[in-house]
Amino acid sequence: MARPRALVVRGGWEGHRPVEATGLFIPFLERNGYAVRVEESTEVYADAAGMAGTDLVVQCVTMSQITTAQLAGLRAAVEAGTGFTGWHGGIADSFRASSDYLHLVGGQFATHPGREPCERRGGQEDNYLPHAVNITALGREHPITAGIEDFELVTEQYWVLHDDLVDVLATTTHPPRPWHPWHRPVTCPAIWTRRWGAGRIVVTTPGHSLDVLEHPSVRTVIEKGMLWATRTASAS
Repeated sequence: MARPRALVVRGGWEGHRPVEATGLFIPFLERNGYAVRVEESTEVYADAAGMAGTDLVVQCVTMSQITTAQLAGLRAAVEAGTGFTGWHGGIADSFRASSDYLHLVGGQFATHPGREPCERRGGQEDNYLPHAVNITALGREHPITAGIEDFELVTEQYWVLHDDLVDVLATTTHPPRPWHPWHRPVTCPAIWTRRWGAGRIVVTTPGHSLDVLEHPSVRTVIEKGMLWATRTASAS
């Protein structure tokens, strides 16, 4: 049986440490029999033949840009059965200027609310808030999140805008705080899947820093998501 082929695409904002972050998961893919190719640019998406032979794309590219040809290649590959997954800004805040990319993924980072102003010191920690990730009823039965209980994090809590084509496996709720302008709790997807043609997409919003990616529940979700998203026999 041929080995599944995984393409790791990384780059964009260095604050998310794309090299180190993806490096946490490449050994997992290799242990599970994947042939892994690593690219430091989205140029590979425009290679139609290469993408057609890819079973899984793991993307970690934050706040970047993508060309029309590159995005068309990615969308065509996913529609034909290539899996697509990633975490945090590496997939949910990759190409803000591309509406077609947002349409593919189904959700877009809007903000990560901050601490009380008097507690802010000017660093990334100003946006670290304690919050829960709550597994949904669907998530308790889904292969990616089955067996995972609700868990707590102290890190960026993503507020995402999304559509109804996503299947939400976990949520997080932003409470109204005196220093924020909203007036009632807002619940957002924290983990979701999406079917796109013959392809499967998985988005996990926690993952701002390496310690979050190493959290047992976060890491398990990402790893199971890679396996689930990989091209299925029916999409071959």
